[in-house]
Amino acid sequence: MTRMVHCVKLDKDAPGLAYPPVPGELGKRIWAQISKEAWDEWVRLQTMMINEYGLNCADARVRQHLMQQCENFLFGAGKVEIVPNCTPPKE
Repeated sequence: MTRMVHCVKLDKDAPGLAYPPVPGELGKRIWAQISKEAWDEWVRLQTMMINEYGLNCADARVRQHLMQQCENFLFGAGKVEIVPNCTPPKE
């Protein structure tokens, strides 16, 4: 049976993640309050950011910055850095 959460990003009840996607308190918070659908949106955006900016994820500062952007996207105003040359998908 799928675990359901009330997603704070999408403001609806939806299937949750099977386990915390990142270590630490942020991962626990994401697991408890974010749906799989919202997490998948973040993963797509994060991938675009890494590719467009040519980020090196072996750098601890880059990983820390991405986690800050993740928290802003999922729990904040939903705003993250603009990804250059990105055309958002049409709804």
